[in-house]
Amino acid sequence: MLFGALQGWRRADLGGDMAAGLTLAAIAIPEQMATARLGEFSPEIGFFAFIAGAVAFAAFGASRYLSAGADSTITPIFAGGLALVATSGSPQYAELAAMLALMVGVIVIAGGLLRLGWIADLLSVPVTAGFLAGISIHIIISQLPELLGLPSGSGDVFHRLAAIYADLAQVNLISLVLGVGVFLIVFVGERISPRIPGALIALALAMLAVTLFDLQQHGVAVLGAPPEALPKFAMPTVALEDMRTLVPMALLISLVIMVQTAATTRSFAGKSGTGVDVNRDFVGVGAGSLVSGLFGAFPVNSSPPRTAIVAETGGRSQLAGLFAATIVLLLLQFGTRLLANVPQAALAGILMFIALRILRWPTFVATFREAPMEFALIVVTAVAIVALPIEIGVATGIGLSLLHGLWGMTQAQAIEFERVPGTSIWWPPADGAEGERIEHVVVVAFQAPLSFVNAERFKRGVEALVAARAGSLQHVVLEANNVTDIDYTAAGALSEVIAFCHDAGLTFSIARLESVRAQTALARFGITVALGPDRIFRSVDNAIAALNVETPVKGSD
Repeated sequence: MLFGALQGWRRADLGGDMAAGLTLAAIAIPEQMATARLGEFSPEIGFFAFIAGAVAFAAFGASRYLSAGADSTITPIFAGGLALVATSGSPQYAELAAMLALMVGVIVIAGGLLRLGWIADLLSVPVTAGFLAGISIHIIISQLPELLGLPSGSGDVFHRLAAIYADLAQVNLISLVLGVGVFLIVFVGERISPRIPGALIALALAMLAVTLFDLQQHGVAVLGAPPEALPKFAMPTVALEDMRTLVPMALLISLVIMVQTAATTRSFAGKSGTGVDVNRDFVGVGAGSLVSGLFGAFPVNSSPPRTAIVAETGGRSQLAGLFAATIVLLLLQFGTRLLANVPQAALAGILMFIALRILRWPTFVATFREAPMEFALIVVTAVAIVALPIEIGVATGIGLSLLHGLWGMTQAQAIEFERVPGTSIWWPPADGAEGERIEHVVVVAFQAPLSFVNAERFKRGVEALVAARAGSLQHVVLEANNVTDIDYTAAGALSEVIAFCHDAGLTFSIARLESVRAQTALARFGITVALGPDRIFRSVDNAIAALNVETPVKGSD
């Protein structure tokens, strides 16, 4: 449904949406300019991206608050990747960026239509924090030359740092003062209230200083006159070979967008009283990238800070974003010449603030204290993104997150459960708590889905527990409450365990297999037949009662 996020809107909401739209525009105008410059585009292209993101998301998205547009999280990724294919700022660079936006749009929309919202959970919190830390470092280093009034650098992080070091004698102190001043104004404004458009105030003051004191004559670089011709609505012209080159980058950026969009949607869903529809929001953000690409801009992303602004300033619907887009459109049509005197150091100051704001300091501290091994993931991910080509660094971070999840599954092991005396609860042995066993019966549990990564560990563990009770053991009961799935490899291992027990003259039963997927797998892989009739039970006590061996004995120390 088009403009579904406006459902339930009332005339009484108009005041709140207008106030939120004005505040959003005041925040977005300098931010979109700065982000466009981060990607080596003219500021006007950032305005196109914001308008495309706002209008398309209002039409196709579900969240009442989410703001889409140019975003500093993904911009360093595609700017670094595009620079390897085309010269920054060239027509080819612009065409490739637009085509990348189209590709990203198609992938993210497909993710929504295929209901792939679960993809957003592939990145763990530590890896996400490390990813943002690496992006922050990229932003800071890329903007240091602008802040210091030095020639813009190129190449990787190390080449840029070397160039800055070589040019230190040429630092323009006026540019430095302007950039630091803008940073401090934005920082103080944010601390007082997020509603204060500190970036816009700082930018206006910096422009005034350039004009009053003719700072261009003192070496302060400004944006200059806007381009004579702005992009038109058209398909970008890109060679097929270049399109193939963009595919890996498009996939990486799409994953980052889906992760950030899901996190933003979930964070602000409760404020509107409506449910979460992550998949539909994927369609909205993806549509924003499609429209952005058709207007010659670059991929767009959801913005948690701008979304928070809408929610905190009284916004009630996506009408706030449409108001903001209208203001930006008017500026794009009639006011771009006013931006000619914006000092580049001022935009660098804004980006420096953004870079520090995306760092997740509480996560760093909490992870370091509570999970040192996962803190290492933060460090390794950040270093990979800084030291390697950025798209490879991002892929490394994603790989680390997946490996971390798989590693947790590989650590699961088969353990023997004991019954809590006087109850029907079967529980892992606990220090200081005496449990009960049933004579001739071992109750085994495996606390993870059964898959190829832990199938052999499961098999060895169960066989070891059975061997430890050899002689007196007659029955094996698998407590399978945590077995939510069984893949082909694991099914083979489970079949071998059942055969091992049957060869030893033991019965094998399964209890509390609550997962429908796992139950289906048992039938599909023929395990139900291998077990024999009536060997699947709803509880451990049901299984033991069917064995007629109810003789409790004390658990071992």
